Amino acid sequence: MSGTSRALTPPADAVAPVRHPEAPAPGELLGAHYEHCFGCGGGQPHGLHLQARAGEGVRVTAEFTVKAAHQGAPGLAHGGVLATALDETLGSLNWLLRVIAVTGRLETDFVRPVPVDTVLFLDAEITAVHGRKIYSTATGRIGGPDGPVAVRADALFIEVKVDHFIENGRPAEIQAAMADPDQVKRARAFEVNP
Repeated sequence: MSGTSRALTPPADAVAPVRHPEAPAPGELLGAHYEHCFGCGGGQPHGLHLQARAGEGVRVTAEFTVKAAHQGAPGLAHGGVLATALDETLGSLNWLLRVIAVTGRLETDFVRPVPVDTVLFLDAEITAVHGRKIYSTATGRIGGPDGPVAVRADALFIEVKVDHFIENGRPAEIQAAMADPDQVKRARAFEVNP
């Protein structure tokens, strides 16, 4: 993006991202990282129910249908909801590296309105890694995966330890997530967002 801030520009000594050997295969549905996540969880009646799929390299694609509950102006998606869809898709990228990371910065450009009942086709990729910092970019298109760009974002994620969530989350939800016998679900519950 032309207006990206310096905070989202990788330093000269940043390295190319490397997909983890145990990352989901290209085309594989990633599923919700946490059942009660507003972005991807099925346990949120008015959530986005965003579904991301692993792509090639360090890329994911996702789709999100704008519902009436997501509108800001009459008949149009709320900008904050669109930013959430971008953030959720960008956060899914970290599963390809098999790291726990939180959003440090998200810069979003709103290019054109997104009407209710529109499917937003999202495409995201990690562009660089520098220590604990993960740089990524995403676009959201309407009318199909090759349609016109409606929204785009650049993001910086920061790798954290699970302690970040344990020390800052509500104890009941933390304990429930930690008690899940499914190791993958337990790990993914703490995947994205501060």
